[in-house]
Amino acid sequence: MRQHAINFANTHAMTSTISRYFANMLIMVAALFSLVACTDNKLQFKSIDITGADYARDFAADGAMLDHDGKPRAIRDFAGKIVVVFFGYTQCPDVCPTTMSELVEVKKLLGKDGDKVVGLFITVDPARDTPEVLKAYTANFSPDFLGLTASSPEALAKVVKEFKIYYKKVPGKTDTSYTIDHTAASYVFDTQGKVRLYTRYGSGAPALAADIKQLLK
Repeated sequence: MRQHAINFANTHAMTSTISRYFANMLIMVAALFSLVACTDNKLQFKSIDITGADYARDFAADGAMLDHDGKPRAIRDFAGKIVVVFFGYTQCPDVCPTTMSELVEVKKLLGKDGDKVVGLFITVDPARDTPEVLKAYTANFSPDFLGLTASSPEALAKVVKEFKIYYKKVPGKTDTSYTIDHTAASYVFDTQGKVRLYTRYGSGAPALAADIKQLLK
């Protein structure tokens, strides 16, 4: 009887150990599936995801940037919209018109959601890009686009620093025929006014449209 009791106790202990082992295994498997699910839920963008960046947050200060009607502008003015910000100049021969044209194509690809996309064209050539010139330039692409200019040279310096934009004047044959080398990329803000994406020049309209679709979900 004593031996039988010992065998029973040993068997019970072994059974408990095996049960605990399988219980722990089930917990580990459940945790693994949970981790995979979280990974799958993370948005996968074709552009560079800069969510939470400590730069490109907004225009330098209130009144720093004016639209082509002379109205002070900030990212918060476009709440509920996807905002695409690009720095350039109206006499740019290639990069700027190509970027603006691609943004027009993005709006078309998005269908009715295209109305939720606003393009902001910030000039790095305020000497030639007067409000009238900016208004005509952006309207040539879409009535939803706005041309912005800095309220002063100091304001422009602050905003290009905030957005990490490079630009440099390249002398031409005359004082007014210069060109400007500049960063060829766009920043994308979500409907809450938070910077989310950095999209390189040449990425193409379909890629940007796909990214914006995710931000609108």
